[in-house]
Amino acid sequence: MPSGVPEAVVRAAEVVLPCTELDETLAFYTQRLGFRVAAIFPADNPRVAVVAGHGLRVRLEKGRVGDPGVLRLLCDDPAAVAGGESHLTAPNGTRIELLAWETPLVVPEARPSFALTRMGKEAAWGAGRAGMLYRELVPDRQGGRFIASHIRIPEGGPVPDYVHFHRIRFQMIYCYKGWVRVVYEDQGPAFVLEAGDCVLQPPLIRHRVLESSAGLEVIEISCPAEHETLADLDQELPTNGLRPDRDFVGQRFIWHRANAATWSPARVPGFESRDLGIGRATDGLAAAHVARWRGSASPPLSTHDAAFLFHFVLAGEATLRREGHRAEPLGAGDAVVIPPGLKHAIAGSSHELELLQVGLPGGFVTQLHE
Repeated sequence: MPSGVPEAVVRAAEVVLPCTELDETLAFYTQRLGFRVAAIFPADNPRVAVVAGHGLRVRLEKGRVGDPGVLRLLCDDPAAVAGGESHLTAPNGTRIELLAWETPLVVPEARPSFALTRMGKEAAWGAGRAGMLYRELVPDRQGGRFIASHIRIPEGGPVPDYVHFHRIRFQMIYCYKGWVRVVYEDQGPAFVLEAGDCVLQPPLIRHRVLESSAGLEVIEISCPAEHETLADLDQELPTNGLRPDRDFVGQRFIWHRANAATWSPARVPGFESRDLGIGRATDGLAAAHVARWRGSASPPLSTHDAAFLFHFVLAGEATLRREGHRAEPLGAGDAVVIPPGLKHAIAGSSHELELLQVGLPGGFVTQLHE
């Protein structure tokens, strides 16, 4: 209950709708839409009826003036409710919209393009969910298929979040700066995600952000760009069970801890990388690494065949070369998307350079060009 309002103060909530013919309207709501009468008065000449059903109370008032409004019903089979129609109109004029309870996830076709987003003073931050600030890292969203966000929580302490889940194909969170305490369905008690750590959030997994350090920053990459965030008002976290191998729509939750990671030579000369485990957890849907520069000379140009290859400069400075363009400097907070087939190279100016690299699909091929 928000703002400290005791639960005993508010017992129920009703939507009030005007009504001209109460008997006819009441019959429509109860017989056609499956509501039940919760109250009706006065008994000798009813002017008010309250019906309840599907998690909603509707108060029908005879003679009340106002907009009859829109009532949306989410159904397993909308056609069965309306005989094939997409909507109905109640006798009091209320429009009844009938939609599917679960809509199929739509993943737009990718429109690969080069994108460079800089962290400088021109970086735009917007207010998002639960008091978080969002910065768009892929402005064109590659045709709506992908989104990458730089997310900040300026003030530390409890986060006004709630148990929720996402209807997505892919989503990962990389902790860039600070720390955040989170809890996930069937993954044990709440834990702290520290700088350098990463989680894969499989589709539909219930989770909640509990608290954070001041100045928390995370990088979130998702597919598709527009997806639903749904609250689960009945789920409590943590759950009793610990099921690290639970399947969520073909994916597993994973918590990569930077302090336990191992480094190996990367595919591109001059770099070594730590695998964030995304490829195994998604069965090859995506791959993610942190790469650090250990070379002394600029690597050769390379190309790839991924639908989406995203780089975020975590630390240090780099130079980006791409065929047909002048070399461009990159600094911490800059993000780059390299489209397939574009000859390019990224090299560090010192061993301070670290890059977050995320590719979809995970099994993309990198080809070096001498």
